Amino acid sequence: MAFSVAMAISLDPHVLDVLLPDLIGHDKRPSAFVLYLWLYAMTRGMGRRSAFFSYQMLTDRTGLSKRAVQRAVAHLERRQLLRALRTSTTAVPEYMVLTPWARG
Repeated sequence: MAFSVAMAISLDPHVLDVLLPDLIGHDKRPSAFVLYLWLYAMTRGMGRRSAFFSYQMLTDRTGLSKRAVQRAVAHLERRQLLRALRTSTTAVPEYMVLTPWARG
């Protein structure tokens, strides 16, 4: 049985105005944008600083393959848009979405 949850989130305009064309158009990484947007909604959009998600959950919720999620995480970490904290190589990562443009 499938279900959906409707929610409204407040999105920083920079995400759509700058990050979307940058990740999709310039970097050619649409999966990174999809993952960033989903993680943003599940953390900042819900008033959380961070959250724990397995690769399986990320693939199920975004529709991306496991490899696409792994590459997106690595790319977002290199771009300093995401921090994935792992206590061990097999632990479920804690994801923190970063907004470097908002630092001040």
